[in-house]
Amino acid sequence: MHAALFRLSAAILLSLAAQAAPTTVGAVNMPAWLERAGQMRPLAPGAVLQAGDVLHTGRAARVLLNLPEGSQIKLGEEAVFRIDQLNVADGRSSPFSAALNVLKGAFRFTTGLLAKGRQREVDVRIATVTAGIRGTDIWGKSDAEKDLVCLLEGRISVQREGEAEQHVLDQPLDFFVAPRDKPSLAVAKVAADKVSQEWAPQTELQNGQGLASSGGKWRLLVAIVANQDEALAWYDKLQSAGYPARIRPISGNRYRVGLEQLHSEGDAKQLGERLQLELGTPLSNVLPMAS
Repeated sequence: MHAALFRLSAAILLSLAAQAAPTTVGAVNMPAWLERAGQMRPLAPGAVLQAGDVLHTGRAARVLLNLPEGSQIKLGEEAVFRIDQLNVADGRSSPFSAALNVLKGAFRFTTGLLAKGRQREVDVRIATVTAGIRGTDIWGKSDAEKDLVCLLEGRISVQREGEAEQHVLDQPLDFFVAPRDKPSLAVAKVAADKVSQEWAPQTELQNGQGLASSGGKWRLLVAIVANQDEALAWYDKLQSAGYPARIRPISGNRYRVGLEQLHSEGDAKQLGERLQLELGTPLSNVLPMAS
């Protein structure tokens, strides 16, 4: 009896171990929003994502997502990104699967070195083009003129909606373009410096530019007010602008309104200056999170 219970417990533990942590937000250059069930709220580091979620990024914004099997997704400014399907498998005993939709803007999907051998079944749709990913590094973008996918490492197959031909990208710097209202172009090669200097920076996190991260240890105070109504007014203003504000009571029946998890002191200072210019916030006090 005891042996049977032991085997049952071991089986349960192995089953749980096969499930990874969910897809989470690792870092954000604000402003950015999470749209869920028709409701918009600011996107913050540590947020757990699920199927049906839509992410929106503002001007100069960036977002980093951590996937369960070790890959990462980066989004550029003014992007719209929808998660159509998602599981939490870690890719070891069962495949991680996802269907992702880049409706607008630039993105990058990267599989880390330690995660390359894991199982994944990921389809990324870039407006009209779908790329099947099994472990690779790609960059893509959808804008008013075209949909584009560039292979940085690995191998992918791409197909445009309404076209029968499937295209294979299997060499670094191969790229595929689907112009608006025109047939797709043949797979071609892009110059390495165009990728490194023009394309890739569009999705890289901007350190020192108001970056918030899951391990951020700095806080920005933007208002200290004497009543709850004033605190809520600043909270609502920040939230609607894409900044995940927090309200905390302090001594003297006052409230402080601010943002937390800023990646560095420089990020907090830059964000404070920006909010004073954009939203007219009264304070720009930078403190360690522990204070």
